[in-house]
Amino acid sequence: MTVKLNLSTLATLGPGVAVPQYNPRRLTSGIVHFGVGGFHRSHEAMYIDRLLNVGGHSEWAICGVGVLPGDARMRDVFARQDNLYTLVTRSPEGQSEARVIGSVHEYLFAPDDPGAVLEKLADPATKIVSLTVTEGGYGINNVTGEFDPSTPDLRHDLTPGSAPRTVFGFITEGLRQRRERGLAPFTVVSCDNMQGNGHVAGRAFTAFARLKDPELGEWVARHVAFPNSMVDRITPVTTPQMRQQVADEYGIDDEWPVVAESFTQWVLEDTFTLGRPPLEGVGVQLVSDVEPYELMKLRLLNASHQAIGHLGLLAGYTYAHEVCQNPAFVDFLLGYMAQEATPTLRPVPGIDLAAYGKELIARFANPAIGDTLARLVVEGSERIPKFLLPVIREQLASGGEIARSALVVAGWSVYIAAAHEGHFPTLVDPRAEQLTDAVLREARQPGAFLELQDIFGDLGQNARFRSAYLEARDRLRREGVTGAIQAAAQNPAGAPVGARSE
Repeated sequence: MTVKLNLSTLATLGPGVAVPQYNPRRLTSGIVHFGVGGFHRSHEAMYIDRLLNVGGHSEWAICGVGVLPGDARMRDVFARQDNLYTLVTRSPEGQSEARVIGSVHEYLFAPDDPGAVLEKLADPATKIVSLTVTEGGYGINNVTGEFDPSTPDLRHDLTPGSAPRTVFGFITEGLRQRRERGLAPFTVVSCDNMQGNGHVAGRAFTAFARLKDPELGEWVARHVAFPNSMVDRITPVTTPQMRQQVADEYGIDDEWPVVAESFTQWVLEDTFTLGRPPLEGVGVQLVSDVEPYELMKLRLLNASHQAIGHLGLLAGYTYAHEVCQNPAFVDFLLGYMAQEATPTLRPVPGIDLAAYGKELIARFANPAIGDTLARLVVEGSERIPKFLLPVIREQLASGGEIARSALVVAGWSVYIAAAHEGHFPTLVDPRAEQLTDAVLREARQPGAFLELQDIFGDLGQNARFRSAYLEARDRLRREGVTGAIQAAAQNPAGAPVGARSE
C-alpha cells in the first residue's frame, strides 16, 4: 500500500522515512532559486531542510522559480504535493535512507505570472538568489570569456519595456526594483559546475545589466555579491523505475522523487550582501577561497565523467557503474587523475588528492545510483571546455602528460560521428549542428574538429595536442576503446609530432 505524498499524509508515513520536524506552512522564503531540478533538490534544498530541522531559522526557506516551458510539470507536481518531495540517498555499501524535504516553501512558474516573480525578488525578505541553470546558462563565450547577448530571448529581455523571459531578465529587473525602492541587493549564488562560478555569474549579470541600463550595471558591479561555490552530489535523472522503487521500498506515492548518492559536499565563499543562514552548522564548508576545491572537483570528478560518458558509450556500456567495473577503465581514470589533472591543482586544505581519486571511483561504481552515460554526455560543448581543456592547456605549458585527456577529446568526436550515424540518440548539445559538421569533415581534413574556435580557441593549433588527438582518434577507429586506452597508458606523454598512424 502506498500513501500519496502531501502535508496531510506526512504523519502516516512509515518509521523508515524521516519527515520535516518543522511546520512547512510556517516558513518564509529568504532564498529564491532558479532551476529547481534534481540536483538542487538533492543538494541546496536538502541543506536548507537540515537547517530548518534544527529549528529557529524559518526565514530561510526557498521559493523555487521555473522559467522554461518544461518547468510547468514541476509547478503541477509541487501543487499536488504541497511542495514536498522524497529524497532517497544510496551509499556504495548498499545502505539507503529516505527523507521528505519541505524546504521549498513555494514554487512560481514565471510564464504564468512574471510579475509575481519580480515581486518576490524585490521583497525585502529575499536575501539570496541561487542558480542551477547549467554550465551553458550564463551566456559566456568559452574562449573569450565575454558575455554574449545574441540569443533571441536575451535580445527580447534587453528590449525596453519587455516582460522578462530569462533568468537574466528577471534578476536584473528584480535588482532594479530593489534599487528604486532603496533596498540593498540580494546575493547571487551560482551552484553550477564552472571554475569561478561566482566570478562568471558576476561578469554575466553585470554585463547584461549594463546593456539594459548603464547606471544599473555600475550599481550591480559595486554592490551585488557573487560568491564562488563548489557543489558535489551525483544525482541522476529521475526515472519511472526510481519512482516505483520509492513506492515499493517506502510506501510513498511521489510523482517526482529524487535519488542520489549518499556523498554530498558544498564549499561556499563566505561573501554575502544581506547575511546568510548558518550553513556551517549543517555541513557546508564556508571558506575564504573556493578555488582549490572547485578545481579539484571540476578536473577530477567532472572531467572523469566526460571520459566515462563518451568512451563508455563507445565501449557499449549504459551506466557509469558498468564502466567502473572494468579494470582497464579504472586504471585509465586513475592515471588521468594522478598524472594529468592533479599536477594542475593547488593543495586542497584537508584533502588527500590520491585518496579523493579512489573515493571517486567508488562513487562512480555505485550500482544503486544507476547514473546513465547518456546524462553525462549532454552538452559536451559546454562541459569539456570547462572541465578538461584547462588541464590540457596547463599540461602542455608544463610539458606534462596529455595522452589520456587527448583520448577523451577524441572519444567525444567519435561519439558525435556515431550519433550522426544513428548508433546513439540524437546529440543533445546547443552546438550539435556545428559539432557534427566539423566531425564529418575529419574524413578529408584530419583535425577539423579542433578548428572549432569557440570551443578550442588556439589549442587546436598546438602541434603536440593535435598529434595526440589524431593518434587517439585513429586508435579508437582501428582498435576500439580498449586498444586506445592501453595505448594512452603506454605513451602517456602523447604521440610525437608526425607519429599519427594511417
